[in-house]
Amino acid sequence: MNKLLTDARHIPTGPSFPTLCLNPVTLPAPDRGLPLELRITAPLTPPSNDRDLPILLLSHGHGPSLYIPSKDGYAPLANFYAAHGFVVIQPTHGNSKVAGLPADAPGAPFFWRSRVQDMKLILDQLDVIEDQFPAITGRLDRSKIAAIGHSLGGQTVGMLLGARLTDINDPDAQNVDLIEPRIRAGVLLAAPGKGGDSLSDFARANYTSLNPDFSHLTTKTLVVAGDADDNPHLTTRGAAWHTDPFHHSPGADALLTLIGGKHGLGGIAGYDAKETDDEDPDRLAITQRMTLAYLKSALDPADTSWANACTALADHAPSHAHVTLK
Repeated sequence: MNKLLTDARHIPTGPSFPTLCLNPVTLPAPDRGLPLELRITAPLTPPSNDRDLPILLLSHGHGPSLYIPSKDGYAPLANFYAAHGFVVIQPTHGNSKVAGLPADAPGAPFFWRSRVQDMKLILDQLDVIEDQFPAITGRLDRSKIAAIGHSLGGQTVGMLLGARLTDINDPDAQNVDLIEPRIRAGVLLAAPGKGGDSLSDFARANYTSLNPDFSHLTTKTLVVAGDADDNPHLTTRGAAWHTDPFHHSPGADALLTLIGGKHGLGGIAGYDAKETDDEDPDRLAITQRMTLAYLKSALDPADTSWANACTALADHAPSHAHVTLK
């Protein structure tokens, strides 16, 4: 029960289950420079669902906190999705302050290529993960894999869904294609938009990998953006910049706009955390519930969760958010 919720409580979620977590899970990654550390959060489900758990990869952002940009952040998302049936896998990417790669390593500061490879490594080693976490052994549905990412994690997930980029400081990154066909659906949370003239002078000079091409993003995708997410440090276009993946990709079929939402989208990175610039229980709950519904329906065409959630949002919480469909 959450006494802080008002309008968002009307958006249905389905049953909720207790969860269990294993942390850390370590995967060997010889080409990476460091082993890959993960947190796995899974539901304790009834026997009828015991061998049909979808997998959700969660990619953290590049925020200012010391620990949230790692496997130890984003508890409001990881715990919620696991409580509603997903096995959530959170890697600590190379840009993490607490356990990432050295700041002077090739690919710094964002380690965009390494981040994408982290997610592919996880899918390559699901058997290794199951061996370390017996409670989920034999319970994973490998035909139902989705990915979700916030901020820089949104760029990481976008590339797994088909987006490409050009990095002028990387001669091998000219419209590079790193799509991951094992991932069937995705959610981009406050992800970076287009590069070039959309970037601030500072971003163009210092963040040369912020040059995505969304025209190849073909995987089914929900884009989530706050209409007050204005970051002049990165873009001259204001909050609209974060909607670019929806407007410029064939795969993104829905846009959830959070009214008054800033980069923290209500508090997804952590409860009472400095990462959260707009902590709001209803806004967080709408982000949780709408993204859950989208993923459930995207992975199972017979599932009506997304249609039901959209109706509930429009009927009970239109002052908080709205959905745009293609």
